[in-house]
Amino acid sequence: MLGEKHDLVHELPEYKERIHELKMNNHHFSKLFNEYDELDHLVRRCETEVEVHADDYVNDLKKQRLALKDELLKMIQE
Repeated sequence: MLGEKHDLVHELPEYKERIHELKMNNHHFSKLFNEYDELDHLVRRCETEVEVHADDYVNDLKKQRLALKDELLKMIQE
């Protein structure tokens, strides 16, 4: 759905406490988490037409967001 929030806690509510723990104690996780949040925010701005970009650019952002989500999920599940 366009403009839908994909923040990590919203996407993975069952890992809310683990995400908080990693954000506080793991610098690499925290850095990736912030990158994910920034990408998600940019994608939402594009989808709601606050910013207008070519579809290819937005699709690349979504792919980057998904790759970061996969990497973060792997760290969460370790």
